Amino acid sequence: MHKLSLLAALLLVLTVGATVSGDLASSALQTPLVGKIPPRSQGAPTGTEILQSTADMPLAARDKALLEQLEAGNVPLLLRQLESVELSGESAMGRGPTVTIWVMPDYLAVGSDEDYVRVPLSLHSATSVARRFGFILPTCKIVNAIYARSELRLGPQTMKPGPQMTSNAYFQEHNRRIDEQLEGHPLDLLIAGHKKDLVLTNRLAKKPGKVAIYGWHRLDGRPIQPLSTLHHAGYADYSHGVRLVSATVLIDGEPRSIYEVLEDPQLADLLSDEGAIPEARRLMGL
Repeated sequence: MHKLSLLAALLLVLTVGATVSGDLASSALQTPLVGKIPPRSQGAPTGTEILQSTADMPLAARDKALLEQLEAGNVPLLLRQLESVELSGESAMGRGPTVTIWVMPDYLAVGSDEDYVRVPLSLHSATSVARRFGFILPTCKIVNAIYARSELRLGPQTMKPGPQMTSNAYFQEHNRRIDEQLEGHPLDLLIAGHKKDLVLTNRLAKKPGKVAIYGWHRLDGRPIQPLSTLHHAGYADYSHGVRLVSATVLIDGEPRSIYEVLEDPQLADLLSDEGAIPEARRLMGL
């Protein structure tokens, strides 16, 4: 969907939303935001089948195979039901406006609603699928806001460190442990705390070839993982997750590009703890 038609759709929903329930307006608003995600094909492999078929691949080949599945729309429907998160506070101009963002309710996964697996990705694949879908990676501040807004907070499930951390077996076992935590809860909740996030940060501009990770909040709200650029951009282990944030946001009800906000020194503090991220577009591969 072109930018102008997307903004028109957003403005239409905002107008309609003044006379209908908030739930209905929110539901209608999501249509343009997820419109770039292809429909899942009948007969597409399940999450378990994908992990089985890629188990013996070199890491780079597996990452490419996962990216191909995701970009083809092999994504569970539940991830297409976005959740709104509001941030407000101080900006460079003083008291900041309210910013509304939309995020996937869980980390990116491949497969069906009945059989999906949350898959860690390299930075290249994470930014590729984000661009394909019209989304962006979160900042650390956004990660914290998602955790604060989440309807269900899961305690981190740590596993024994070692080279096996990047294996499909670890991916599947960690996914199983998360699903076990979710038993008895509705699947349409915004959940957080169960993965480290790949994040957008100015550090990536200073350290090309690296990936930035942050989060994995304990139940007391403290993250296990401080912002780190230790790993190379191709690295992905079981603890990593890709939470996608819509590239369109609302500022006091007005639709804006999230890139414009992140690159604007007057507004960036609303979404970033490190001020403006002037190379946000380039870091996302745009």
